Parts: sequence; C-alpha cells; structure tokens
Amino acid sequence: MRKFFQTDDEWTGLILRLTAGLVMFPHGAQKLLGWFGGFGFNGTMGYFTETLHLPWLVAFLVIVGESFGSVALMLGLLTRFTAASYIVIMLGAITMAHLPYGFFMNWFGKQQGEGFEFHLLVIGIAAALLVTGAGRWSADRLIAEKAGR
Repeated sequence: MRKFFQTDDEWTGLILRLTAGLVMFPHGAQKLLGWFGGFGFNGTMGYFTETLHLPWLVAFLVIVGESFGSVALMLGLLTRFTAASYIVIMLGAITMAHLPYGFFMNWFGKQQGEGFEFHLLVIGIAAALLVTGAGRWSADRLIAEKAGR
C-alpha cells in the first residue's frame, strides 16, 4: 500500500497533476453538473449509453472519474489510480469517438468532429504521473509517510 502512495518531494508531480486536474475539471463538470455548456449527469449518461452503447457502469465510471478524479489530482490524492483511470478513459474516447476525425482538434470548424490530440496529451501527463507519483504538497505523500512509520 505504501508503494501505491509513495512519491518524492519534487515539483514535477505537482505541476503535472495540477495541469491535468485543472484541464479535466471542466470536462468532468460538464458531464456531472452541466456546467460549461455540458449536458449534466442524465444527459451524459443518455449519450454514453444510448448513442455510444456503453454499459451504464462504464458511463457512470467515466463521469465520476473525470469529475472527482480531477479534484483528487489537484489534492494529490490517489494520483496513480486517477492517472491510470484517465489513460483508460482517454483511450476509450479516442477509439469510441475521436479516431475517425484524425489527429487535430477542430480548431477552425472545418471537421465534423474533434481529433484526438488532446487525449494524447492527457495520456502523456497521466503516464508521467504513474511514474513520478503526486510529488510535492500531495495527500499521497502524507499517506505514504504515515504508512512508513
């Protein structure tokens, strides 16, 4: 258990997790709360289960993972678990929705949908967090220290 929470006191983990948490928070808030032009929990569940044909449990876990995972990352809590979850979520988003539109996001409104470059960035940040851990000023570090006593 200690190894799961183990991290160093470096700035790298802090910068990575704050970046990922701040970027993912609005996406989670769209799905859970309907903020930032999102459809909220019911609308997102409907889209995931009826349009994308995801099992309800997978849809629920994506919404919860993006919503609460972003907050957990900013706190440095369960960093490796959340990072691994983000990798799975982003790979799912690429294969289920974004792959047909190519690499680039739809910056100029000329594509039918969004490409997957954003998702690759999240995967890269999450992979780095899997390796480094939460870093400085993290709940994970405090838990690891208490578990080591």
